[in-house]
Amino acid sequence: MVDLGKLNSLKPVRDSANGRYLDGGELGEILLPKKFVTEELRQAESISVFVYKDSEDRLVATTETPKAMVGQFATLEVLSANPKVGAFLDWGLSKDLLLPFREQKSDPMEGDYCVVYILVDELSGRIIASERLTEFLDQEPAAYESEEEVDLLVIDETPLGYKAIVNDKHLGLLYHTDLSDSLEYGQWIVGYVSQVREDGKIDLRRDQKGHKRIEPIGQEILDALKANGGALAFNDKSSPEAIRAEFDVSKQAFKRALGVLYKAKQIQFKEDGIVLSEASD
Repeated sequence: MVDLGKLNSLKPVRDSANGRYLDGGELGEILLPKKFVTEELRQAESISVFVYKDSEDRLVATTETPKAMVGQFATLEVLSANPKVGAFLDWGLSKDLLLPFREQKSDPMEGDYCVVYILVDELSGRIIASERLTEFLDQEPAAYESEEEVDLLVIDETPLGYKAIVNDKHLGLLYHTDLSDSLEYGQWIVGYVSQVREDGKIDLRRDQKGHKRIEPIGQEILDALKANGGALAFNDKSSPEAIRAEFDVSKQAFKRALGVLYKAKQIQFKEDGIVLSEASD
């Protein structure tokens, strides 16, 4: 069975002047246009392709990989806005993705970025985007463990913190009080589940708690030192922004890791950074 809007492994049926036709089962033959047919693919018994509908509602295959597929959330750039149709988004394919007016919650303009859910439109049968994000979240109770690592997509800021989509399924909250820096709309980050409350709400953290996070940070610092000739222009006085950009951790956690390494005589502090100690050579 062919999944529209997803990757499929399809067998070639025949060649034509337009490209190579693939076996779409009950959906019939699906064209892989000539520009995607390489010599290597001509010898393949099956081809991994993304299947969608073209502007004439015909099924078509491509070896291009979209930035997100049906059933996923994504942050996509607006390429153009049509006053009669909607906005067209860059999702990594030659054919742009439509965000219809009826699915918009903002007023997207060219150059903006939108957080959207990708789905097959029941009306047209085409793949479209929607900004009605909460309608596509999993309504079943979440079963995350405390400190479980999760993928987070930031979708809104509130007085308490940032709302984020968890693993493409649920909605959670990162509290301002647990953050050392600000987040941006549409930003993807790795985070951790703090707890799932009795009412089903999910509390999130940007970093792991306690000692669990310090050891891997320390090892990352050591690896960076060794890869950089034994010296780094980072220390306990470095800015939170620089530390986050380089190591993706808070300054507090970074300082604790430095302290552990220093006590273990693995690093030394210098005025402009840190260096490996002789004991770590």
